[in-house]
Amino acid sequence: MKLFPKTALGLIACGAAAYCANWLTYGGDPQRDGWSREESELSRENVGKLKLLWTAKLNNEPRELTSLTEPVVLGTQYTPKGAMDVVIVAGSSDNLYALDSDTGKVVWSRQFKTEQKPKQAAEWLCPNALNATPVIDPATKLVYVIAADGTLHTVQAISGEEMSTPIQLVPPFAKTWSLNLVNGILYTSVSQGCNGAKSGVVTLNVKAKETTPHFFQTAPAGAGVWGRGGVPVDPATGISYGVTGDAPVDPAKGKYGDTVIAVDAAGKLLDYFTPSNWEWITRKDLDMGNITPVLFPFSGKKLLVTGGKEGVLYMLDTASLGGADHHTPLFKSPRICNDDQTFQGQGIWGALASASDGDGTTWVYAPIWGPPAATARFPVTHGDAAQGSIMAFKVTSDGGKPVLTPAWMSGNLSVPEPPVVANGLVFALSTGENVTQVDANGLLSSAQRSVTKGHAVLYAFDAKTGEQLYSSGDDIKDWSHFAGITVINGHVYAVTHNSTVYAFGFPE
Repeated sequence: MKLFPKTALGLIACGAAAYCANWLTYGGDPQRDGWSREESELSRENVGKLKLLWTAKLNNEPRELTSLTEPVVLGTQYTPKGAMDVVIVAGSSDNLYALDSDTGKVVWSRQFKTEQKPKQAAEWLCPNALNATPVIDPATKLVYVIAADGTLHTVQAISGEEMSTPIQLVPPFAKTWSLNLVNGILYTSVSQGCNGAKSGVVTLNVKAKETTPHFFQTAPAGAGVWGRGGVPVDPATGISYGVTGDAPVDPAKGKYGDTVIAVDAAGKLLDYFTPSNWEWITRKDLDMGNITPVLFPFSGKKLLVTGGKEGVLYMLDTASLGGADHHTPLFKSPRICNDDQTFQGQGIWGALASASDGDGTTWVYAPIWGPPAATARFPVTHGDAAQGSIMAFKVTSDGGKPVLTPAWMSGNLSVPEPPVVANGLVFALSTGENVTQVDANGLLSSAQRSVTKGHAVLYAFDAKTGEQLYSSGDDIKDWSHFAGITVINGHVYAVTHNSTVYAFGFPE
């Protein structure tokens, strides 16, 4: 039974090449599962031989903590500069770049201009910057990107030519998150109330050439959807799933704080799940909105797994997210991290990943900030993990009910980015970021965030055991914030705060 049929984000539009694979959106596909299904060059046997192939320092000015987006890749294209995988990266100061995957050379670049001015000065939560990872439509070779002023731009991936008049997709200088594209419909999410923008989920039918977006507002204030992958989308139904941040909960008044929401392509709320302890979560600033959930099939169901700063995982059945009372998950884990119940530097952050192995086992991988909880029990561990780790779970059945069974925990990672699964491997980036938000006087500030604690390190683990198979050591010279890694066609791409792209692979 194919619960997620093949979509336009697949192995097409590769010119005359016999084979190519794409990484067209954050997390690799609309479900945001971080699974590089077509990757075959990287393996358990050879990953230890990975080398830094090139770096590309781009002419992009970081704004506050925001810099480059996760790279997206259009595989094996024939261009005036030769055949190549085209690597697309957007930058915080309204830049868009196409790079040659083999050399890192810039194929073309574009900067978006705006006459509009932000209402508020830039700060760490509201950088007045381009923030959302672009998405590529392989059928048309068009790149969709949201500039800092909220306009949607459509750019040809091979030439860099702007193909249509920009559309005002979201309010100017709103904070948006990674674009998704399913069946000609674009999806993004808005958070943090930057420049007065309301939080919610935004959709636009670009296939039908709509110019007016649809919008579901998650609350009059707060309730931002700020998982860095935006919203996963079910390709069969066009339903998106967002997780909101701190705010009151009162559905009768349109208030959906710390809630999982299901929104259709027309911006209509279809279902929701709110944890029964939402008041505690909101009061302690333990956002659920900091995670992009992962959507995957299991035993005839479509399951959604999410988490948040509180340090627990929720598994939901998309047929009924929270049951009749909207408060009953299919499964809730014990606390796996953040025993301190602090809002900074601990918890489950970023986005989850999921994949099925050759034995038919379904896995879920979670990026953990801070040490494991006292109640976290894993049969396989790999040493101290005081700063963070990747935790791996098998999806199993308990009396016919899906549950998450702990399998392994990696060794120490410093503030890891969301993992990517490829050909029996799990890749993760230890970012080296300083995640302190509050100074000694209790003031929220970005000043201390620039005092970093180290640099990013790329790791590869055995997907079944968590055994470390590779480390980039000191190859990456800077730290990273809220980006991600991309694994496709024998390459691993990472970005850092100083606007540098790193590419790892096997030298010719």
